[in-house]
Amino acid sequence: MCLIAFAWRVHPAYPLVVVANRDEYFERPSAAAQWWAEAPDLLAGRDLSAGGTWLGVTRTGRFAAVTNYRDPARVRADTESRGHLVLAALQAPDLNDTARAIAQRKGDYNPFNLLACDGRDMVVVESEGDGVRRLAPGVHGLSNHLLDTDWPKLHAAREGLAAALDTLPAHEPLVAMMRDDRPAPDAALPHTGISLAWERRLSSAFIRAPGYGTRCTTVVLVGRDGRCRFLEQRWNADGDADGLTDETFTIPCWPAGSACTGAQSPLP
Repeated sequence: MCLIAFAWRVHPAYPLVVVANRDEYFERPSAAAQWWAEAPDLLAGRDLSAGGTWLGVTRTGRFAAVTNYRDPARVRADTESRGHLVLAALQAPDLNDTARAIAQRKGDYNPFNLLACDGRDMVVVESEGDGVRRLAPGVHGLSNHLLDTDWPKLHAAREGLAAALDTLPAHEPLVAMMRDDRPAPDAALPHTGISLAWERRLSSAFIRAPGYGTRCTTVVLVGRDGRCRFLEQRWNADGDADGLTDETFTIPCWPAGSACTGAQSPLP
């Protein structure tokens, strides 16, 4: 992903709310979000080039997503795909142990930010930061720098999500806010080692560039009752809707590893 806004333990009915845009070259092959045949509890898209994923959830109550940390001078061709970090965070037995292990070998990957949650803890591993950070409740944003960096599109996404919380369980306001393709003013642009033209293109929430852009918008809503809704709206190179995955399922024990409390109430 290249832009993630999320609310952790803010909404009384939805302890986890995520909305994210995946930006990628359109020529890079990928599969739509679906339940994986070889991992039946895993719901995610698939990078058909390297085999990993950018964002996913599991029936056991795990969530994870990754963004690239933008620094062209640090990119190497001989590293493992960062999409495998998401799979590790989704499938490993203990989230915190896995996050610490990833932090210890962060140099094996191109710069990244990994966000993961098991219902008890929400953590972020930043390859350019220190260790594993356990996040306090709040509305946060993550793009191609550190968590909550004051980039214009990240600030707008956090404000937009905070306002949209009052409209839940409707997903349309979340998707609409991530469709904002207005670039930031030049004076507010970050300096990440790319050209000014590309800084402008990448400064909007929804990217439209030659051969590159926002490929999908994903919404994840996890209710206090353990019901999870996962929605992936895909976009073509013209920015038009191009397929939808919409799944709702019950997490047996939420948070993950907690004692089951019996029947779950329906998702509103």
